[in-house]
Amino acid sequence: MPTQLLTVDALTKGFVVNQPPIVKNISFSVHTGEILALLGPSGCGKTTTLRLIAGFETADTGTIAMAERTLTDSDTHVPPESRGIGFVFQDYALFPHKNVLENVAFGLRKVPKKTRQTRAFEVLDMVGMTHLQSRLPHHLSGGEQQRVALARAIIARPKLLLLDEPFSSLDPGLRQSTREEVRALLKAEGISAVLVTHAQEEALSFAERLGVMKEGTLEQIGTPETVYRHPKTAYVADFLGQTNFIRADVKDGIAETPFGRVKVEGTESGNALLSIRPECLTMTAPDAQSDTQSGRVVGQAFKGHDFTYQVEMDGKQYFVQTDYQCPFQIGDTVLLKAESAVAVTPDPA
Repeated sequence: MPTQLLTVDALTKGFVVNQPPIVKNISFSVHTGEILALLGPSGCGKTTTLRLIAGFETADTGTIAMAERTLTDSDTHVPPESRGIGFVFQDYALFPHKNVLENVAFGLRKVPKKTRQTRAFEVLDMVGMTHLQSRLPHHLSGGEQQRVALARAIIARPKLLLLDEPFSSLDPGLRQSTREEVRALLKAEGISAVLVTHAQEEALSFAERLGVMKEGTLEQIGTPETVYRHPKTAYVADFLGQTNFIRADVKDGIAETPFGRVKVEGTESGNALLSIRPECLTMTAPDAQSDTQSGRVVGQAFKGHDFTYQVEMDGKQYFVQTDYQCPFQIGDTVLLKAESAVAVTPDPA
């Protein structure tokens, strides 16, 4: 059974009097050695949550504890430098007048110089940056600056590392490779981490659990597979990737849909809003014996390893994901068949 490292309970934070709080009654935990992602659009409160954990902001209400030590409650606010938490900022926040070695060593500024330098060389070696130790930040690429910021954050051996959109300024190819390297390093060092991001692919591939945020609240938290395949709300289903929404009557867990009879997860009966992922629809040539309606291909996007099609049926358009060998073209008549569906709670009107 994994041990709990960080506990956030009923955390609330507002900045403007008589305005709704930015963070509203959020609760979650992080286990020792676990990577958790907080995913959501700009302005949803995810960075504020991170800053509250770090101690850069003071909570209005709620508690934060790490390894049974209270960091924040109604009577307590442990300052950031005393929390044992590392932080990697979105803009890396490197000192422009200090070289790589000096920037990294700054994370241990309260220990003897010799010890500081030895540890700085050690973490620079971990991130593959010893050969650039004398360079100034403006002579480094974005990926190299990111590694320096990471080395500075882990030099003091924090139990928890907070990452605020750390890969957003990197180009796509470098973003993926850097993400993989950082994840491998965190796992090798046994460091727990909370990643804040608005990028779905990043959260799904980097974290072991993710929480989807909306307007200061946590809509759903779970493993990436669970949250993606079994969303509880329309917002979560839509934010984690393309999906098709339809209304259907469900009886004994089965719904009659334009795509035929389909097994529904999340409800046994009643009128429900269903989420059907594009990869859960199959597309075939017309068949007179089929019980599904025909549609017409009106859009096609080739992505190298697969296609995303848009199919129009009764004036509505649906997304279908297929492999790269799919033969259909724009204008073709096709039949769609649903493999599975999930009943979700609609967004408030």
